[in-house]
Amino acid sequence: MRLNISLKLYRDIPMNIIFLTLVQINSIEERGIYQDLLRKFRDEGHDVTIVTPVERRRGIPTNFSEKERVSVLQVKTFNIQKTNIIEKGIGTLALEFQYLSAVKKYCSHKKFDLVLYSTPPITLGKVIEYIKKRDHAKSYLLLKDIFPQNAVDMNMLKKDGFLHKQFVKKERKLYQLSDTIGCMSQANVDFVLKHNPEVSKSKIEVNPNTIEPVVFSYSNEQKKKIREKYQIPTDKKVLVYGGNLGKPQGLDFLLETINATKIEQAFFLIVGNGTEFPRIQNWFIQEKPANAKLLQQLPKEDYDQLLAACDVGLIFLDKNFLIPNFPSRLLSYLEMKMPVIAATDPNTDIGDIIENAYCGYKVISGNQIEMQTKLNKLFTKDNLHELGNNAEILLKKEYLVGKSFNLIIEKI
Repeated sequence: MRLNISLKLYRDIPMNIIFLTLVQINSIEERGIYQDLLRKFRDEGHDVTIVTPVERRRGIPTNFSEKERVSVLQVKTFNIQKTNIIEKGIGTLALEFQYLSAVKKYCSHKKFDLVLYSTPPITLGKVIEYIKKRDHAKSYLLLKDIFPQNAVDMNMLKKDGFLHKQFVKKERKLYQLSDTIGCMSQANVDFVLKHNPEVSKSKIEVNPNTIEPVVFSYSNEQKKKIREKYQIPTDKKVLVYGGNLGKPQGLDFLLETINATKIEQAFFLIVGNGTEFPRIQNWFIQEKPANAKLLQQLPKEDYDQLLAACDVGLIFLDKNFLIPNFPSRLLSYLEMKMPVIAATDPNTDIGDIIENAYCGYKVISGNQIEMQTKLNKLFTKDNLHELGNNAEILLKKEYLVGKSFNLIIEKI
């Protein structure tokens, strides 16, 4: 009872919150795990300031705007997405100084109660330290990526090399600066504590990816028209992979699965963009699979409509990961009441969570025999509708935005 009263009192006190991110956020009315959370803070009466990058290719100078308790500080940066490795590296290191300079210039009139930030990047320590010292603010890290270990797992960074050691120092500094570290799952909590013994258990907790769900109620006829629009079979069960198409996703196993699957009902749909898209596109041109289709990334609204017309959600992760990734695309599938198959490394617990909720299956990435067993089980023994209902139950139980909001409020 005391906790509930305390939380109510804190909710009733307007606070100033600054959010530091690499995600390009133009409006919190958009849908996304960060936009949904920030919108929740705004709707509960708090003032929100978002510090977000605007890459130099867009030709927009650093600027600051305010509207209805939401401020957006767009900081001109180097190109840090979809660019060469040299500019990406320089741009990531320069972020700290660019953000700090912009905050000093445009936010001197604001005193912040909370500095909220997510990984990536891990290179904003000086900004966080400045705000904490200036405003005596609390700090909360939303740990969405464990870097630099993920880069080592993908052979993008040499373990114990010079760059690796420098990034490890920045990672430890970030953890030290954070009053609370919110991890996506228990496996992430365990990993951080195991590899960072200096981090106190008392400052780390599970704060998962969360959303404010939207109901998509399409009739069978509407779903048929959506499929026809994209030339997708209307008489098949569509297994969809949507999202980033990069090396971390281990997409070779997805292509192998398409080749190996002989279930007549099954049709695979890949929707997205990323560094691996050209290679996947070439594979489709050469192989011409009759049971699959590739589409480039769609606008969010179009993608949601297409997703609502599919039957099963797919998650793929590279089998070599040591860090326990937890892809946010899971929430999109749960939102659509879709069963999920997760093909991952053995270190993440996303597959266990799916199976324990009886809304899908886990597979160890690279094990095609196991994949075909689970696919056959999905199509021959299980009721997709029942699994989909369980998916919705899991979403409402664990991944609604109010959960993240309450966890953060408790710590202030």
